[in-house]
Amino acid sequence: MPELPEVEVVRRSLSKFVSGQKINKVSIFNDKLRFKISQNFEKNILKQKITSVSRRAKFLLINLQNNKAILIHLGMTGKIFIRNKKDNSTLITSFYYNKKFKKKHNHIIFHLKNSVDLIYNDVRRFGFMKVLEIDKIKFNQHISKLGPEPLSKNFNFSYLKSKIIKSKRNVKNFLMDQKYVSGLGNIYVNEILFSCSINPLKQVNKLSNEQVAKIVLKTKKTLNLSIQLGGSSIKDFNGTSGQNGTYQQKFMVYDRINKFCRKKKCIGSVKKVYINKRSTFFCTKCQNN
Repeated sequence: MPELPEVEVVRRSLSKFVSGQKINKVSIFNDKLRFKISQNFEKNILKQKITSVSRRAKFLLINLQNNKAILIHLGMTGKIFIRNKKDNSTLITSFYYNKKFKKKHNHIIFHLKNSVDLIYNDVRRFGFMKVLEIDKIKFNQHISKLGPEPLSKNFNFSYLKSKIIKSKRNVKNFLMDQKYVSGLGNIYVNEILFSCSINPLKQVNKLSNEQVAKIVLKTKKTLNLSIQLGGSSIKDFNGTSGQNGTYQQKFMVYDRINKFCRKKKCIGSVKKVYINKRSTFFCTKCQNN
């Protein structure tokens, strides 16, 4: 599932190509996504100008001139392609995907005024789209209980310390809980805890002040690096596959079971366990506290 950096890369790409464009037509080939597309979906967005594209946690928001927004969650396999009908080229909105896709999984197409189509393709159909009033987005069931953005000033030492004091959960589960910090998922929590030398099974209220401060710092650093690497491929889209600079090449522990630790002078290896049925990777030596 795309996490905050991947969704942010998609947001930046969409913003570059669709901001200021008008939605001329909407083609819905399959309205049975995770939630069924509402009957007034097309009516609410047709002929509306796209003013901006924003993000909240793992959600995309295509903001419209009529004070409405298209809320998009990509689910497990959802992706958005940009097709230029003038030269029949197809661009992808994230390095996370390649351009190979089957048309039978194209569920919704937004036809824009500048001869560009936004194609929503989703093999497993766990993603969804809803039209919301911008002024009421913060009250929406998907948004209202989200914690602060990890890249914002609201995610800081004081905030995190106040939330962990009475919690006996392990640190990995805590960081993945969207009500405490939004946008983090399995991949990045694994990487963040490794960079902090913290065992993912450690009880969160037993973290030292130094460890709490390090989690805040390393979370921001890890996410920014991933976004930066994804962004480097966006700059050179030009109809290519956009796979330059993938953060996957930088993984320190995720999906590296039984491989050597990448920290200097560490003789440990990467172990895999399951926490809440999620694959969890950590170094047996430098993450032993």
